[in-house]
Amino acid sequence: MEIELLLVEDNMHDAELTIRSLKKVNLANKLHHVKDGAEALDFIFNRGIYSDRINQKSPKVILLDIKMPKVDGIEVLRQIKNNEATRSIPVVIMTSSKEEQDIITSYKLGVNSYVVKPVNFEGFATAVAELGIYWLMNNQHPL
Repeated sequence: MEIELLLVEDNMHDAELTIRSLKKVNLANKLHHVKDGAEALDFIFNRGIYSDRINQKSPKVILLDIKMPKVDGIEVLRQIKNNEATRSIPVVIMTSSKEEQDIITSYKLGVNSYVVKPVNFEGFATAVAELGIYWLMNNQHPL
């Protein structure tokens, strides 16, 4: 199955809310969820349990949390943007971190958008739906 959206989120509650919000706007059909940065890198670079993805397209967009176990989101972003084959994949940081240094570092590494997760459910659901619509429906991707 072609994956259009890769969700990298270790918090299962946030992951479920994200998936539910994307389903409401019919954007979760080609979504794949990974639970930490190490698994994300394996998926993106077709390693480990994802080595069978070798001939499949990259996701159209990656929704990436920063604070994760094993490999944090900043390092995942760094590896994506430092690789010629993955550099053009839009990466949207979705995090609870408002730390100025996280924002600065993310943009220096080439993040396409940095979104602080709203605290309440309605705000979170709206933000996710709007992100999904923009990045999957409106944004033009290179072929």
